[in-house]
Amino acid sequence: MRESNRDDRAQMLLATGVVLMMSLLSMAIYGVKMAGLNSPYDTTGDASILASRDVIDSLPSLTEERAQIWYGGGMSEIESIEKALESLHDDILHHGEIRGVELKLLNMTATEDSGVITVTGELGAADRNTMLTREISYSLDLD
Repeated sequence: MRESNRDDRAQMLLATGVVLMMSLLSMAIYGVKMAGLNSPYDTTGDASILASRDVIDSLPSLTEERAQIWYGGGMSEIESIEKALESLHDDILHHGEIRGVELKLLNMTATEDSGVITVTGELGAADRNTMLTREISYSLDLD
């Protein structure tokens, strides 16, 4: 009977140790998270400017490549470009998240004139330090 009593005490001691270790680990994780909250703002940060420049530079070719897929499938030029802009919106949001910048296509419109599609709108970009809006305008012809 003494042996089973000793086993119970050892198990209780082990369980207490595990609970203590989990508490210490939890406190350590919380401390690391809190240490990052008081980091100073970088007033020279240019992440939103660089990210918006990259997006604006590549947006016409990305739109055309995606629109070509739907245009080749039988959609009209304007519908293909509108569909491409819709899909690009989500990808640009995700691209911004990866870079630590919020990027968003705003008020994007596509108008057709003599077979040439003109795309206009805005790109909004923001990070911890800056917020900006840039005008977008480019023309595409899928034929």
